[in-house]
Amino acid sequence: MRLFSQDTKVDALRRAPLFEGLGKKELEQLARMTDDLDVPAGKTLCREGETGSEFFVIVGGEVEVTSGDKTLARLGPGDFFGEIALIEQTKRTATVTAVTPLRFFVLTSQAFWGMVDASPGVERTILRALARRVANLGEAPR
Repeated sequence: MRLFSQDTKVDALRRAPLFEGLGKKELEQLARMTDDLDVPAGKTLCREGETGSEFFVIVGGEVEVTSGDKTLARLGPGDFFGEIALIEQTKRTATVTAVTPLRFFVLTSQAFWGMVDASPGVERTILRALARRVANLGEAPR
């Protein structure tokens, strides 16, 4: 079911650091590979400790991010989570639960890697973005 326009998805994907170096054409390709979803309040999108393979972008509503009994964040429209799960299927570091009715779209690692395999330039761009993020981890806050 299509809930969001192509432009809405492209704009949202562009804000994710992992995709910031991609051009409009590549972002449009990624957007076409996503699934639009809506869920009621109380629905858990991902659970701490479980293996993840999806990247989520919130279009409407809010989620709560928790680890154990501690609330880490509250995310809303324009926010995203799970981008590392696209690159490496690893255990989730937090649980994310809808606190309001939620509208979002999801990019799976299978769809993501299908695009990367077909477009080697995308892989190089994403590797550069990852390298910048790792390099910035070592910088002192200003």
